[in-house]
Amino acid sequence: MKLHSHSLRVLHRWIGLIIGLQFVLWAGSGAMMAVLDMEEVAGGPRPKPEQSRVTEVDRWPLIQAQLGSEPVQALSIRPLPGGQVYEIRTPDGIRLFDAETGRLVTINAALASQVARDAYPGSAPVKAVHSLREVTLAVRNHELPIWRVDFADEKNSSFYVSGATGALLERRNDSWRLWDFFWMLHNMDYVNRTSFNHPLIIIVGFAAVWLAISGVYLLFRTGWRSG
Repeated sequence: MKLHSHSLRVLHRWIGLIIGLQFVLWAGSGAMMAVLDMEEVAGGPRPKPEQSRVTEVDRWPLIQAQLGSEPVQALSIRPLPGGQVYEIRTPDGIRLFDAETGRLVTINAALASQVARDAYPGSAPVKAVHSLREVTLAVRNHELPIWRVDFADEKNSSFYVSGATGALLERRNDSWRLWDFFWMLHNMDYVNRTSFNHPLIIIVGFAAVWLAISGVYLLFRTGWRSG
């Protein structure tokens, strides 16, 4: 079936309109992401990391007795509010033990709240602490269990703490949420907001190539007409 120049021009015009709108979104979202203060987007200045120190009391025999026959895949000692912990990875997951007492440490709401307060660059109080039931966009690159600690500030700050390790995972606020919205427009991933290789952006990319080729074809097909 032969496509006439008139039909091709109509198709070229409509696809050009769609691609043009997307180019506006790309340019606008890219400009907005550049305008936003990245330190503010990241949650403000980060506190200096506390250095881990080796405890003078050897509690490893007590910890090993609690592990039983579980094979240890990785071991490290690191700080948590109130002291140091052994972080031990086994086939069943990660377990934390107090480096001073050898007791099992559980990341509960109070401890997660303290981790978030220590990382918060301000004086606003904690408003609420929630255990996430599902992974949200704010922590899309992490796995449950996760605690969300909300602060009573103007930025609607929410800090996310791992329920397994007690590590601070993410610091989110209104600036980040705005940046993430423009990021979604920029990479056209309207579901997960992470991929540049999804079908929609690939289709738009090939459509842009087709638009350029068809434009050159129409230029030589119809030629220049004098006014």
